Amino acid sequence: MANEKSVIVPTDYNPAKDKGDYMNPVMLEYFRQKLIKWRSELLKESSETIAHTLQETELQKPDLADRASAETDHALELRTRDRERKLISKINSALERIDDDEYGYCEETGEPIGVARLEARPVATLSLEAQERHERMEKTHRDD
Repeated sequence: MANEKSVIVPTDYNPAKDKGDYMNPVMLEYFRQKLIKWRSELLKESSETIAHTLQETELQKPDLADRASAETDHALELRTRDRERKLISKINSALERIDDDEYGYCEETGEPIGVARLEARPVATLSLEAQERHERMEKTHRDD
């Protein structure tokens, strides 16, 4: 693990205003805490949904319209949970990259991803330029 000693992040810390080295220990700890909090919120929402919505959903309603509506709601909820499961996996990968001192650097170019992009999307693995290239390639191949 990269952060063997405890690093304290000031409550008013703003990584964009940090004049120290890119991905210094405080910045890394800031993003680690941000990712852990995000993952906890997703897991809490997921368990609440499972406890309430999915267990209470009755798909065997006598009225066809009610049944169709309940099945649509159920399917939407399952798709949402699947997206959240994939996001949690990305968060876990980002936390591993922090531990491996690889967080904040583009997988393709090795260049810094940038604090502003990481603030907006803490699980980003590509710089903005590499992401745009990737999306252009996807669009080109999708149009075939």
